[in-house]
Amino acid sequence: MSVVRDLRVLLRLGDFRRLLAVRLLSQCADGVFQVALAAYVVFSPEKQTSPAAIASAMAVLLLPYSLLGPFAGVLLDRWRRRQVLLYGNLLRATLAGATALLVVASVPDWLFYASALSVTAVNRFVLAGLSAALPRVLDADRLVMANSISPTAGTLAATAGGGIAFAVRLAGADSDAAVLLVGAVLYLCSALVSLLLGRELLGPDPEQVQSRLRAALLSTARGLLDGLRHLSERRAAARALAAMTVVRFCYGALTVMVLMLCRYAWSSTESQGLGLLGLAVGVSGAGFFAAAVLSPWGIGRWGRAGWMTGCTVSAAVLTPALGLPFALVPMLAAAFVLGLTTQSVKITTDTVVQTQVDDAHRGRVFSLYDVLYNTAFVAAAAVSVLLLPPDGRSVPIVLLVTALYALVAALLLRWRARQAL
Repeated sequence: MSVVRDLRVLLRLGDFRRLLAVRLLSQCADGVFQVALAAYVVFSPEKQTSPAAIASAMAVLLLPYSLLGPFAGVLLDRWRRRQVLLYGNLLRATLAGATALLVVASVPDWLFYASALSVTAVNRFVLAGLSAALPRVLDADRLVMANSISPTAGTLAATAGGGIAFAVRLAGADSDAAVLLVGAVLYLCSALVSLLLGRELLGPDPEQVQSRLRAALLSTARGLLDGLRHLSERRAAARALAAMTVVRFCYGALTVMVLMLCRYAWSSTESQGLGLLGLAVGVSGAGFFAAAVLSPWGIGRWGRAGWMTGCTVSAAVLTPALGLPFALVPMLAAAFVLGLTTQSVKITTDTVVQTQVDDAHRGRVFSLYDVLYNTAFVAAAAVSVLLLPPDGRSVPIVLLVTALYALVAALLLRWRARQAL
């Protein structure tokens, strides 16, 4: 396979291999931490989980990406990136360990969330630092190949971390604190591996740093506004982003519903519910993988708007058919379909933005994209607070999501007919 061949070529390069190891350990720890957070909030025996608690957990996991993302680069361009990877992972190891102690001490929820939020906020800097450092360890000819492989490998590592967390918890260490400590150890390992990279290797070059921090932050804010203005002139990209935002909202709303169903409707114990959640996440992940395989073929056959339309029409038809029984097997089928739909629309949107937005504005537009992508998920969790009953069986949410998929499909059909996407 070409991916395996490309990876073999890149792994011959020592600095890339070490940087990739930092990423894999770091994102594996992220997966462990995220599952530990979900287990503590949703599946702890002493807690009566509510949609509001799940919404709070979603905000903790995702809002740092949205709020800090556009500005993280300003600081990364002022600090040695190797030191960001080292101290960022050391800090996360410490904070994850502290969070484990808070779980053992049964502190108020707000204190637990504050600690967890600190871990995910630091994560934004580490991930951005990994991406910014990549051109420093590779030549330009190999950069596209690495940009394709590294994030995919990181996502697989995060998935593996989630699997480790499920295994630790289900194998007898029935303690969220134990899972958090596993994450802390992985963060520490990532920090230690970063020491294998030269202190100055990853940049930035001092002469390229904007001298005043305030000026750099203001220029970033102005850049985001400039990106928004540019996007308003690129209608195809703006429409694709709008479609992606709505589809991501739908996926988020159904994710919260499945969490509640796993906790209360489909299981009699917390461990059984956690296992069902792991199964649902795995099936949805299979849908994401299928989207990566099928989207190039679908886009080539029906065009970008046609492929997005087919995916959203399928979701509009299958969501009520599979979702309204609120039964496990049909809902797992829905998880696969919606994983396929969501990732297919994202892949297509990425392509539209990359081809329709000028290179000089592309970074700023992708920063806006990142904000929309994550806040849509958090907004879905917030709406779920209003519509979800305690057991998770919500006809209004299924009908709302169905209507939104149908609306997006209708708009895509219209834009396709007008060749406006």
